[in-house]
Amino acid sequence: MRILVTGVKGQLGYDVVKELEKRGHTAIGVDIEDMDITDANAVDMVITHSMVDAVVHCAAYTAVDAAEDNVGICNKINVEGTANIAKACKKMDIKMIYISTDYVFDGQGERPWEPDDKVTEPLNVYGMSKFLGEREVQRYLEKYYIVRISWVFGINGKNFVKTMLHLGRNNGAVKVVNDQFGSPTYTADLAVLLCDMAETNRYGIYHATNEGFCSWFDFTCEIFKQAGLDVPITPVGSDAFPSKAKRPTNSRMSKEKLTANGFHKLPSWQDATARYVKLLLEEEEK
Repeated sequence: MRILVTGVKGQLGYDVVKELEKRGHTAIGVDIEDMDITDANAVDMVITHSMVDAVVHCAAYTAVDAAEDNVGICNKINVEGTANIAKACKKMDIKMIYISTDYVFDGQGERPWEPDDKVTEPLNVYGMSKFLGEREVQRYLEKYYIVRISWVFGINGKNFVKTMLHLGRNNGAVKVVNDQFGSPTYTADLAVLLCDMAETNRYGIYHATNEGFCSWFDFTCEIFKQAGLDVPITPVGSDAFPSKAKRPTNSRMSKEKLTANGFHKLPSWQDATARYVKLLLEEEEK
Protein backbone atom coordinates (compact mmCIF):
# COMPACT_ATOMS: atom_id res chain seq x y z
CA MET A 1 0.00 0.00 0.00
CA ARG A 2 0.92 3.63 -0.51
CA ILE A 3 -0.04 5.73 2.52
CA LEU A 4 0.36 9.45 3.11
CA VAL A 5 1.04 10.53 6.69
CA THR A 6 0.62 14.16 7.78
CA GLY A 7 2.60 15.61 10.67
CA VAL A 8 5.63 13.41 10.02
CA LYS A 9 7.83 15.64 12.18
CA GLY A 10 5.62 15.04 15.21
CA GLN A 11 5.66 12.18 17.69
CA LEU A 12 2.90 10.10 16.14
CA GLY A 13 3.51 10.79 12.44
CA TYR A 14 7.16 9.81 12.89
CA ASP A 15 6.26 6.43 14.42
CA VAL A 16 3.47 5.71 11.91
CA VAL A 17 5.90 6.16 9.01
CA LYS A 18 8.42 3.87 10.74
CA GLU A 19 5.78 1.16 11.28
CA LEU A 20 4.48 1.39 7.71
CA GLU A 21 7.99 1.02 6.29
CA LYS A 22 8.65 -1.91 8.62
CA ARG A 23 5.63 -3.65 7.06
CA GLY A 24 6.85 -3.01 3.53
CA HIS A 25 4.37 -0.27 2.67
CA THR A 26 5.34 2.93 0.86
CA ALA A 27 4.98 5.72 3.42
CA ILE A 28 4.86 9.31 2.20
CA GLY A 29 5.46 11.50 5.23
CA VAL A 30 4.61 15.19 4.85
CA ASP A 31 4.76 18.25 7.06
CA ILE A 32 3.82 21.89 6.56
CA GLU A 33 6.64 22.63 4.10
CA ASP A 34 5.51 19.69 1.92
CA MET A 35 1.75 20.20 2.21
CA ASP A 36 0.11 23.10 4.03
CA ILE A 37 -3.17 21.47 5.07
CA THR A 38 -4.89 24.89 5.26
CA ASP A 39 -4.30 25.33 1.51
CA ALA A 40 -7.06 23.32 -0.19
CA ASN A 41 -5.37 23.41 -3.61
CA ALA A 42 -2.05 22.21 -2.21
CA VAL A 43 -3.76 19.37 -0.34
CA ASP A 44 -5.70 18.31 -3.42
CA MET A 45 -2.58 18.37 -5.57
CA VAL A 46 -0.35 16.42 -3.17
CA ILE A 47 -2.93 13.72 -2.37
CA THR A 48 -4.01 13.39 -6.02
CA HIS A 49 -0.47 13.17 -7.39
CA SER A 50 0.73 10.84 -4.63
CA MET A 51 -1.73 8.15 -5.76
CA VAL A 52 -2.08 6.83 -2.22
CA ASP A 53 -4.50 4.24 -0.84
CA ALA A 54 -5.03 6.02 2.47
CA VAL A 55 -4.19 9.14 4.49
CA VAL A 56 -3.27 9.02 8.19
CA HIS A 57 -3.90 12.56 9.42
CA CYS A 58 -1.68 13.19 12.47
CA ALA A 59 -0.96 16.90 11.93
CA ALA A 60 -2.83 19.29 14.23
CA TYR A 61 -2.69 22.48 16.24
CA THR A 62 -2.14 21.05 19.73
CA ALA A 63 -1.13 24.06 21.87
CA VAL A 64 -4.11 23.74 24.21
CA ASP A 65 -3.63 26.93 26.22
CA ALA A 66 -2.49 29.07 23.28
CA ALA A 67 -5.60 27.97 21.37
CA GLU A 68 -7.76 30.01 23.77
CA ASP A 69 -6.19 33.18 22.33
CA ASN A 70 -5.76 31.86 18.79
CA VAL A 71 -9.17 30.45 17.92
CA GLY A 72 -8.89 31.38 14.25
CA ILE A 73 -5.61 29.63 13.54
CA CYS A 74 -6.58 26.64 15.68
CA ASN A 75 -9.80 26.15 13.70
CA LYS A 76 -8.08 26.84 10.39
CA ILE A 77 -5.70 23.94 11.01
CA ASN A 78 -7.88 21.49 12.94
CA VAL A 79 -11.20 22.07 11.17
CA GLU A 80 -10.54 23.55 7.72
CA GLY A 81 -7.31 21.60 7.26
CA THR A 82 -9.06 18.36 8.14
CA ALA A 83 -11.93 19.20 5.76
CA ASN A 84 -9.43 19.81 2.95
CA ILE A 85 -7.92 16.36 3.47
CA ALA A 86 -11.34 14.70 3.74
CA LYS A 87 -12.47 16.29 0.44
CA ALA A 88 -9.31 15.11 -1.32
CA CYS A 89 -9.83 11.58 0.06
CA LYS A 90 -13.42 11.63 -1.18
CA LYS A 91 -12.29 12.71 -4.63
CA MET A 92 -9.77 9.85 -4.77
CA ASP A 93 -12.14 7.39 -3.04
CA ILE A 94 -9.55 6.46 -0.41
CA LYS A 95 -9.76 5.89 3.34
CA MET A 96 -8.81 8.47 5.94
CA ILE A 97 -7.62 7.94 9.51
CA TYR A 98 -8.19 11.06 11.60
CA ILE A 99 -6.49 11.39 14.97
CA SER A 100 -8.75 13.00 17.55
CA THR A 101 -8.65 13.43 21.32
CA ASP A 102 -10.26 12.78 24.70
CA TYR A 103 -10.73 16.57 24.85
CA VAL A 104 -13.86 16.32 22.68
CA PHE A 105 -15.73 15.21 25.84
CA ASP A 106 -16.73 17.45 28.74
CA GLY A 107 -14.39 15.60 31.12
CA GLN A 108 -16.97 15.06 33.86
CA GLY A 109 -17.85 11.96 35.92
CA GLU A 110 -15.82 8.79 36.32
CA ARG A 111 -17.28 6.41 33.73
CA PRO A 112 -14.98 5.67 30.79
CA TRP A 113 -16.19 7.44 27.65
CA GLU A 114 -17.52 5.18 24.88
CA PRO A 115 -16.72 5.92 21.22
CA ASP A 116 -20.40 6.44 20.45
CA ASP A 117 -21.15 8.70 23.44
CA LYS A 118 -22.70 11.95 22.28
CA VAL A 119 -20.27 14.85 22.30
CA THR A 120 -22.08 17.83 23.81
CA GLU A 121 -19.67 20.31 25.31
CA PRO A 122 -15.89 20.18 24.84
CA LEU A 123 -14.16 22.09 27.64
CA ASN A 124 -11.91 24.29 25.53
CA VAL A 125 -11.14 25.71 22.10
CA TYR A 126 -8.76 22.89 21.20
CA GLY A 127 -11.30 20.18 22.12
CA MET A 128 -14.04 21.90 20.13
CA SER A 129 -11.76 22.26 17.09
CA LYS A 130 -10.94 18.55 17.12
CA PHE A 131 -14.62 17.67 17.47
CA LEU A 132 -15.49 19.91 14.53
CA GLY A 133 -12.70 18.15 12.62
CA GLU A 134 -14.45 14.83 13.36
CA ARG A 135 -17.64 16.28 11.93
CA GLU A 136 -15.87 17.29 8.71
CA VAL A 137 -14.52 13.76 8.26
CA GLN A 138 -18.00 12.30 8.75
CA ARG A 139 -19.52 14.93 6.47
CA TYR A 140 -17.42 14.00 3.45
CA LEU A 141 -16.47 10.36 3.93
CA GLU A 142 -17.83 6.90 4.57
CA LYS A 143 -14.43 5.20 4.54
CA TYR A 144 -12.98 6.72 7.67
CA TYR A 145 -11.51 5.94 11.07
CA ILE A 146 -11.73 8.53 13.83
CA VAL A 147 -9.26 7.52 16.55
CA ARG A 148 -9.36 9.37 19.87
CA ILE A 149 -6.17 9.29 21.91
CA SER A 150 -4.86 10.93 25.10
CA TRP A 151 -1.69 11.78 27.05
CA VAL A 152 0.61 11.11 24.10
CA PHE A 153 4.34 10.40 24.36
CA GLY A 154 6.89 9.28 21.78
CA ILE A 155 10.57 9.47 20.94
CA ASN A 156 10.29 12.29 18.39
CA GLY A 157 9.25 15.38 20.31
CA LYS A 158 8.47 16.99 23.65
CA ASN A 159 6.10 15.25 26.05
CA PHE A 160 5.16 14.77 29.70
CA VAL A 161 7.64 11.94 30.30
CA LYS A 162 10.62 13.96 29.08
CA THR A 163 9.44 17.01 31.03
CA MET A 164 9.07 15.10 34.31
CA LEU A 165 12.46 13.41 33.93
CA HIS A 166 14.03 16.83 33.40
CA LEU A 167 12.24 18.32 36.41
CA GLY A 168 13.01 15.34 38.62
CA ARG A 169 16.70 15.46 37.82
CA ASN A 170 17.03 19.22 38.15
CA ASN A 171 14.55 20.25 40.85
CA GLY A 172 14.98 17.46 43.35
CA ALA A 173 11.23 17.35 44.02
CA VAL A 174 8.07 17.72 41.94
CA LYS A 175 4.37 18.44 42.42
CA VAL A 176 1.92 16.67 40.11
CA VAL A 177 -1.85 16.82 39.79
CA ASN A 178 -3.73 13.85 41.21
CA ASP A 179 -7.32 14.73 40.26
CA GLN A 180 -7.18 14.24 36.48
CA PHE A 181 -7.53 10.63 35.30
CA GLY A 182 -6.92 9.01 31.94
CA SER A 183 -4.52 6.80 30.01
CA PRO A 184 -1.09 7.49 28.53
CA THR A 185 -0.59 6.63 24.85
CA TYR A 186 2.81 5.53 23.53
CA THR A 187 3.03 6.47 19.86
CA ALA A 188 5.08 3.38 18.96
CA ASP A 189 2.23 1.17 20.24
CA LEU A 190 -0.48 3.32 18.66
CA ALA A 191 1.30 3.26 15.29
CA VAL A 192 0.89 -0.54 15.15
CA LEU A 193 -2.89 -0.21 15.58
CA LEU A 194 -3.18 2.63 13.06
CA CYS A 195 -1.33 0.56 10.47
CA ASP A 196 -3.63 -2.39 11.21
CA MET A 197 -6.56 -0.05 10.55
CA ALA A 198 -5.05 1.21 7.30
CA GLU A 199 -4.83 -2.40 6.13
CA THR A 200 -8.50 -3.13 6.91
CA ASN A 201 -11.94 -1.57 6.39
CA ARG A 202 -13.60 -1.89 9.77
CA TYR A 203 -14.41 1.80 9.77
CA GLY A 204 -15.84 3.92 12.58
CA ILE A 205 -14.97 5.87 15.72
CA TYR A 206 -12.50 4.21 18.08
CA HIS A 207 -10.66 4.99 21.29
CA ALA A 208 -7.01 3.95 21.42
CA THR A 209 -4.67 4.41 24.38
CA ASN A 210 -2.47 2.10 26.38
CA GLU A 211 -4.54 -0.07 28.70
CA GLY A 212 -5.40 0.92 32.25
CA PHE A 213 -6.21 4.23 33.94
CA CYS A 214 -4.11 6.47 36.15
CA SER A 215 -3.67 10.05 37.34
CA TRP A 216 -0.80 12.28 36.25
CA PHE A 217 0.63 11.64 39.72
CA ASP A 218 0.48 7.85 39.21
CA PHE A 219 2.08 8.27 35.79
CA THR A 220 4.93 10.32 37.25
CA CYS A 221 5.57 7.74 39.98
CA GLU A 222 5.93 5.05 37.30
CA ILE A 223 8.21 7.24 35.17
CA PHE A 224 10.58 7.87 38.08
CA LYS A 225 10.45 4.22 39.13
CA GLN A 226 11.49 3.08 35.64
CA ALA A 227 14.22 5.72 35.47
CA GLY A 228 15.58 4.82 38.91
CA LEU A 229 14.95 8.36 40.17
CA ASP A 230 14.45 8.66 43.92
CA VAL A 231 12.70 12.03 43.95
CA PRO A 232 9.87 13.18 46.27
CA ILE A 233 6.58 13.56 44.37
CA THR A 234 3.76 15.55 45.98
CA PRO A 235 0.17 15.00 44.74
CA VAL A 236 -1.76 18.26 44.31
CA GLY A 237 -5.10 19.43 42.92
CA SER A 238 -5.50 20.98 39.48
CA ASP A 239 -5.92 24.39 41.08
CA ALA A 240 -2.21 24.30 41.97
CA PHE A 241 -1.46 24.79 38.27
CA PRO A 242 -3.92 27.38 36.90
CA SER A 243 -4.19 27.26 33.10
CA LYS A 244 -5.97 29.31 30.47
CA ALA A 245 -7.72 26.26 29.02
CA LYS A 246 -9.81 24.08 31.31
CA ARG A 247 -8.59 20.47 31.59
CA PRO A 248 -10.87 17.41 31.86
CA THR A 249 -10.83 15.52 35.16
CA ASN A 250 -12.14 12.38 33.45
CA SER A 251 -10.23 11.38 30.32
CA ARG A 252 -10.88 7.66 30.80
CA MET A 253 -11.90 6.07 27.49
CA SER A 254 -13.27 2.59 26.82
CA LYS A 255 -11.36 0.57 24.23
CA GLU A 256 -13.73 -2.43 24.10
CA LYS A 257 -14.78 -1.55 20.53
CA LEU A 258 -11.27 -2.41 19.35
CA THR A 259 -11.52 -6.06 20.35
CA ALA A 260 -15.17 -6.24 19.30
CA ASN A 261 -14.08 -5.34 15.77
CA GLY A 262 -11.05 -7.60 15.61
CA PHE A 263 -8.29 -5.15 16.54
CA HIS A 264 -5.75 -5.65 19.32
CA LYS A 265 -5.72 -3.39 22.37
CA LEU A 266 -2.47 -1.64 23.21
CA PRO A 267 -0.24 -2.95 26.05
CA SER A 268 -0.66 -1.57 29.57
CA TRP A 269 0.47 1.98 30.25
CA GLN A 270 3.00 0.67 32.78
CA ASP A 271 4.54 -1.63 30.18
CA ALA A 272 4.64 1.20 27.63
CA THR A 273 6.24 3.56 30.14
CA ALA A 274 8.93 1.00 31.01
CA ARG A 275 9.85 0.44 27.36
CA TYR A 276 9.85 4.15 26.57
CA VAL A 277 11.96 5.22 29.55
CA LYS A 278 14.44 2.42 28.77
CA LEU A 279 14.69 3.73 25.20
CA LEU A 280 15.24 7.31 26.43
CA LEU A 281 18.00 6.20 28.78
CA GLU A 282 19.67 4.22 25.98
CA GLU A 283 19.50 7.27 23.69
CA GLU A 284 21.16 9.40 26.38
CA GLU A 285 24.05 6.97 26.63
CA LYS A 286 24.87 7.18 22.92
